[in-house]
Amino acid sequence: MWDYDRLFQIIEELVMHHSPSGVEAEINQLLMQRFAALGVEVWCDRADNIIAKIPGKNPDRAIAITAHKDEIGAIVKSLGDAGRVKVSKLGGSFPWVYGEGVVDLLGDNETINGILSFGSRHVSHESPQKVQQEDTTVKWENAWIETKLTSAELEAAGIRPGTRMVIGKHRKRPIRLKDHIAGYTLDNKASVAILLALAENLKQPVVDVYLVASAKEEVGAIGALFFTQNQRLDALIALEICPLSEEYPVKDGESPVLLSQDSYGIYDEGLNGQLRQSAKQLDMPIQFTILSGFGSDASIAMKFGHVGRAACLAFPTQNTHGYEIAHLGAIANCIDLLKAFCETEFE
Repeated sequence: MWDYDRLFQIIEELVMHHSPSGVEAEINQLLMQRFAALGVEVWCDRADNIIAKIPGKNPDRAIAITAHKDEIGAIVKSLGDAGRVKVSKLGGSFPWVYGEGVVDLLGDNETINGILSFGSRHVSHESPQKVQQEDTTVKWENAWIETKLTSAELEAAGIRPGTRMVIGKHRKRPIRLKDHIAGYTLDNKASVAILLALAENLKQPVVDVYLVASAKEEVGAIGALFFTQNQRLDALIALEICPLSEEYPVKDGESPVLLSQDSYGIYDEGLNGQLRQSAKQLDMPIQFTILSGFGSDASIAMKFGHVGRAACLAFPTQNTHGYEIAHLGAIANCIDLLKAFCETEFE
């Protein structure tokens, strides 16, 4: 039985390290330290993936378990007058999810606080903001970042087109709701916590296991595609969130979820069968679903022919790509299930 307090603390530390897609150095440094402290071989590849290897009894075969380390946010499009910065979406982000408030602009030389702004409420139909109050949600093109800095000050901080914007760090600290954790970027920092737990507890798997904290997943699974193109694998398992919605037969709680299909295609039924068998041996109930508007490192890598067999194991999550809420027990059960799977004869 996993200590929920400790699991919460591990996820909290990961959440508090910024990692917008393509600018992931902050989380990279932490992960290199954490994996090294556990005594496992770890390295960063040319695609910015952080990879830890657990040697198996049969080194001729290998599987990978991925959890993407990047988070959604926005990317600077242009710098306007009077310190106003315009941004575009990065990954599946929506400005109304964040609301007006502090965001961080990760400049080349300095991180700058700004205020994600939508305009005043006390306006008439003469103002473009009025329609956002009555008829339509706010979009990135109608929002801006207010910094009150001069163009020279923004330039000195290294703020430019291409600079990443993420939710302000002081707004990211997660909270506990009894046995649940709630906060931004549980997708996919909670899954990265599962990789760290496996590195600590998986001592001698049947085959070599690569634990991959993958880069740039939110913008096309770029890191996973690079890794799977260059590393021969017998199977790939992606760790993910599973959205809780009335359209899916998934319930909140401690039971993990196995995906059969998503927007990129079907998952491997044989591999899913082995994961189901491992769950049965643990007397662990699991859930099953197919998802729309969703993809993972595993389904994308399999679609492009980089791996022959792929699966996606997930934990039920409310408010996906927003202020997410997930049961710590489901996250803990993903750890136990994958440990049992890796220690079972692989077919």
